[in-house]
Amino acid sequence: GSLALLADAGHMVSDGAALGLSALAAWLAARPPSRRHTYGLGKAELLAALVNALSMLVVVFLIGMEAWRRLQAPGQIDGAIVGGVAIAGLLVNLLVAWVLSRGEPNLNVRGALLHVMGDALGSVAAIVAGAVIYFTGWTPIDALLSLLIGGLILSSSVALLREALHAALDGVPAHIDLDDLGRQLARVAGV
Repeated sequence: GSLALLADAGHMVSDGAALGLSALAAWLAARPPSRRHTYGLGKAELLAALVNALSMLVVVFLIGMEAWRRLQAPGQIDGAIVGGVAIAGLLVNLLVAWVLSRGEPNLNVRGALLHVMGDALGSVAAIVAGAVIYFTGWTPIDALLSLLIGGLILSSSVALLREALHAALDGVPAHIDLDDLGRQLARVAGV
């Protein structure tokens, strides 16, 4: 009956889909250019990051709706089971995050890592909720912590979405100073 645990489980399902989408996008982006795709398929990673960010916004919205419902009408929650399952979920998420953090640092990998780190935070919230419920019986903590985690996921999802949209619109990358680049190019003979 734990929303934090349910949100964590739902988030893990979306993580699996996000990781699969990210892997497919990385595979497509690594393919060489062809007569049909003369620039290659590098934008596939960008599209995967957009889909991952948008899917996280949907997850946050659903968590928020259910948390509000449960704050209005709390139910019974077994704190010990919630805590035990959440600890197992946290260990899996930390392992996946470690593997992803060793990959190439691009928007696609960041999108997948965002899913996993959000899920790890959900696991921590579920652990805390399970402990509080087990020791005190206060069940609203479950919905409150779910809202807190939803807010954290919302913040990072909006940032990823903003960056992915900026790149999709061929915006200047944040690490490039356009004026400085122009000065450097002006120093090159023949430019």
